[in-house]
Amino acid sequence: MRKFFLFILWKKFFGDYPIRKRLFENFLSLSVIQGLNYLLNLITLPYLVRILGPEKYGLISFAQAFIMYFIVVTDYGFNLSATREISINRNNSKKVNEIFSSVMIIKILLGILSFVILTFILVFIPKFNKDWIIYILTFGMVFGYILFPIWFFQGIEKMKFIAILNMISKSIFTICIFIFIKRADDYLYVPLINSAGYIVAGILSLVIVFKNFRVKFILPGIKSIKSQLSEGFHIFISSASTTLYTISNTFILGLFTNNVIVGYYSAAEKIIKAVRGLLAPISQTVYPYINKIANESEEKALNFIRKLVKLVGGGSFIISLVIFILAGPIVNLVLGSQYLQSVIVLRILAFLPFIIGLSNIFGTQTMLVFNFKKAFSKIIISAGILNIITASVLALIYKHVGVSIAELSTEIFITTSMFFFLKKKRIKLFTV
Repeated sequence: MRKFFLFILWKKFFGDYPIRKRLFENFLSLSVIQGLNYLLNLITLPYLVRILGPEKYGLISFAQAFIMYFIVVTDYGFNLSATREISINRNNSKKVNEIFSSVMIIKILLGILSFVILTFILVFIPKFNKDWIIYILTFGMVFGYILFPIWFFQGIEKMKFIAILNMISKSIFTICIFIFIKRADDYLYVPLINSAGYIVAGILSLVIVFKNFRVKFILPGIKSIKSQLSEGFHIFISSASTTLYTISNTFILGLFTNNVIVGYYSAAEKIIKAVRGLLAPISQTVYPYINKIANESEEKALNFIRKLVKLVGGGSFIISLVIFILAGPIVNLVLGSQYLQSVIVLRILAFLPFIIGLSNIFGTQTMLVFNFKKAFSKIIISAGILNIITASVLALIYKHVGVSIAELSTEIFITTSMFFFLKKKRIKLFTV
């Protein structure tokens, strides 16, 4: 019955497109697994924050925020640029092999460079060499991300593999957390278990790519490697700038305050990220499809995007409103009495699912698809600079509350900037 209802809703918004069935199946498989991931997060988050307490949980969150910089570097925007390349050339096996091999070689080289930089930081900067082992263990996530070619599965529109492998990773993490984490002193097991889950998922993903899809690893030419670097550059700059107003907030807070304050902020932010994750299947499902139909008909793509605005905008607004109203009970239920300071953070960030849902449509699904890459990069870079400044100033004055205000303000700036840019280009995404 639930599947039937979702299908009717999908059909109402997206009509009778020839490949609607495949889109719906991709969306449904991602939604089901994302829901299970969300359930696992709801199980582990309350347990971890209570066992570890704000201080140790804050240290783990700070380490993850720091290592995410290296993940952004090794991703290099391929989750969008390589997805587009694979989507367009999916029927050309020779070209797919070339793209796959070029991207993987670049990611491996960037991973090696990242580890060298990490080692240098841990040796020479006191703030980091004190807890050096937690950063080394957390760095395992980078290896996992390098191995896991999400961009390939998105490009061929086989998102169920992403969902299943993510589920395997989360399941390993969840089971091991309850087995090995019994007291606050066990905090080092958290990054170790997390990294192990990502690496296992990454290895399994490569087995599927080579065995199920007959992709062959070849030695690509310099021209092919340069082409992939060029294609992903603007998106990489945007992704790096995005990090400046997302992950950097936890990092900035850790630099200017302490692990307890980081714990208050990151615990509430974790709830928001889990909710935002529920919207991710829609974006992952439609991005390669919009790229494909935009090559055939711009108007057809715009009509699809307009329907997407109604679906995502309406659904995410209701979710955000519920979080805002029930922030107190949510924190008490999920995080516990130690995290009462997280209530105001959750209330400030409550409307991020709605705001980011719209900015994803304006930016990723529209500006990138219609080749407004430079304008997209400029907006994101400006937002990154704005956030660094506001978050640094407000963190010193208002701590976790200040950083929350900075994050909300930055996301509003991004969404409104993208909206007015599209309006200037006479691209109307809102219809009466």
